[in-house]
This record gives sequence, structure tokens and C-alpha cells, in this order.
Amino acid sequence: MAERTVQLVLHYDGAEFSGWQRQPEQRTVQGVVEAALERLCSVPVAALGSGRTDAGVHAWGQVASFEVDGDPPDSLAQRINSMLPQEIAVLRAEAAADGFDARRDARSRTYCYWVIAGAVRHPLEIDRALWWPYPVETEALEACAGRLVGTHDFTAFTPTQTEHVRFERDVTRAEWLEHPLGAPFPGRLLEFWIEADAFMRHMVRVLVGTMLEVAAGRRSLEEFGSLLDGALRDRAGETAPAHCLYLASVRY
Repeated sequence: MAERTVQLVLHYDGAEFSGWQRQPEQRTVQGVVEAALERLCSVPVAALGSGRTDAGVHAWGQVASFEVDGDPPDSLAQRINSMLPQEIAVLRAEAAADGFDARRDARSRTYCYWVIAGAVRHPLEIDRALWWPYPVETEALEACAGRLVGTHDFTAFTPTQTEHVRFERDVTRAEWLEHPLGAPFPGRLLEFWIEADAFMRHMVRVLVGTMLEVAAGRRSLEEFGSLLDGALRDRAGETAPAHCLYLASVRY
């Protein structure tokens, strides 16, 4: 029987996982998904993700692909979801073109980072958004985002010890959106959206940490712009927490 490729679109809460990628003795999203698929298919299954999300990072639209003998069964998403823990849900499961690879075939990925700016913390958002009780100049955030669009060397925004060999990334969208939280909650929700051909480890989180420093008046916009020419990691800002980052979507 000929093998068919299946595409999954996954939504998950990454708080209790050591990231997407399978790791020995660690609870990972890939490991849990593959265990469910093995139960369903009665054979070991390798689920290839569109990209690695770090420990604690969430996903609204992670994409994975795997091979199955013959046509995928009906109600596949529902059947997989019945075997998954509550932190993970398959939004869609459908046949894909033969040879489809969720990682290699991806043209771009979009991430979103949530920041709650205000004097009062929001206990219900502790695992969802970064509380930022410091001054925030939104025009400075927007100016920083504008500098990101295009091709730049993001060496300053990934750990020094890295497996990456290429540090240039092509950013096609970068913007901050602002939403009032509304009564009775004081403060504002700030969303940082970024789309690029690929991302490096911690890249979005270091960008956010550095842009917030600019918005708080701790560094200049010109200094931020100079980091996009291959500056060393120690010149950029702190790495923002993982629990506020979401893999929003993948484009093919």
C-alpha cells in the first residue's frame, strides 16, 4: 500500500513542555504527538514540525507532517485529539501532496508576543503575557519594528553558543499592535507580530526584550538599529520570557 503524507495544524499550551523537539527523558510536544500517532497507526510515526518552539512557548498554528500507509482515516483530527492531553489539540488533519515536508517546504513563519503594559499585574495572564510595569513609548516600539523589515544579520539576537551557521533572516512583517484591556482591567495589551523566512533560537524574545528597553528610554533607536548589522549578543537586551510567545502560523 502506498504511503500518503498527512498535514496537521496544531494548537498547544507549551507551559508544561520542554519545547517542540523530541528529547530523551523530557516531555515534548513532538514526543507526545508521535506517541498518540503510534497508538492510532499501530506503528512508530515521525511527525516533522515546521520549526522548533522553545520550552514554554505556545502555538496557535504549528504545522507537522507525517507518513501513513494508504489514505488517512476519516475524522482523523478527532481521533488524534482523543489520544492527546488537554494541552494539545489538532485543529486540522488532512492529506497533503506526496513528499510534503512541514519544515523544508515552509516559506515563512509568523510569531506573536504578548505584553501587558500597566501598573497592576494580571494574575490570570501570568502564563500568557509579560507584565511590563515600566514606561512604554509606543512610537518607539513602532519605530524599532519598522527597522526590522528587510534582510538583516541577527547575530545579536541569538545565544552565542549556537548551531546556526547563517545569521541573516528576511523579515517581511514586523509591527506592534495596541489594545486597551477594558474595564475593570487597567493597562494595555501590546502585541508584537513578526513574519520571516526563518527564525533563530530566542530571536523573537531577545528582539522584544531589546525593543522594550528602547520604549522605556534605556537605549536609543539608533543603538537598536546598529544591532542589525551582525553585532555581538552582549550588545542586545535581555531575553524576554518564553511563556508570552506564540507560533501564530506557517505559510507554504
